[in-house]
Amino acid sequence: MSATTDATGHDDAVARINGVALHAPGEALAADALRQRACTELLRQAAQREGLLALTDPPAPDGAISEAASAAIDALLARALAVPEPSEDACRRHHAAHASRFASGERVQVRHILFAVTPGVDVVALRGRAETTLLDVRCHDGTAGDGFAHAARTLSNCPSGAEGGALGWLTADDCAPEFAREIFGHAEIGVLPRLVHSRHGLHVVEVQARAPGVAPAFEAVRSAVVNSLRQQGFVTALRQYLQVLAGAAEVEGVDLDSAESPLVQ
Repeated sequence: MSATTDATGHDDAVARINGVALHAPGEALAADALRQRACTELLRQAAQREGLLALTDPPAPDGAISEAASAAIDALLARALAVPEPSEDACRRHHAAHASRFASGERVQVRHILFAVTPGVDVVALRGRAETTLLDVRCHDGTAGDGFAHAARTLSNCPSGAEGGALGWLTADDCAPEFAREIFGHAEIGVLPRLVHSRHGLHVVEVQARAPGVAPAFEAVRSAVVNSLRQQGFVTALRQYLQVLAGAAEVEGVDLDSAESPLVQ
């Protein structure tokens, strides 16, 4: 037995769910990406046990499950999750507490430093560079010189780096949805204390100014409020279901307890 295998003959550097590999040997994945694959594999196997998916359906060590598996997981969740319908009172409370989220016309002046995730990139090393840059620009925020602009010019993988990372004034429609969720509907000004994840990679983001939008009356956005609460209920039910599945599974090399939300696409 080599130093890279365990007593079962498995490569001890490969994460697995019930013996099914989540990635290729030697492949380095960010913690979020690994948890996402683990959650998806838990659900794929549950669909097989429930007779919704053929036992011959192949696992996906590259994270790309089959169309049949995707459909089976949808059917499994429709059967397994009980998502309550939000009450009128709950909807009104949610709207009152988060009115800015439903405002229209909000604009934000932003600049960013992009660490792009590209094929073959070492994601762990990339995250390390992004986190180091975030700490550096936050420590120098407001001091003499423009450290953010310098970092953007030298490190950013976005063409905006040549302009110090400036993206100008944006609306939510100008951004990828996952980027917009982190930027709009908040009060933060300055360098955000967290990396922003998007389909393009990891972003160090500075909000330079905000122009609030118009907050409509509850009646005008009731359906959006209902959908928001339904999604929250779905996420809660899915998290609980995944905890049950993980508790009954043999989980190797991935920490599912640290996930703040179920990372299933």
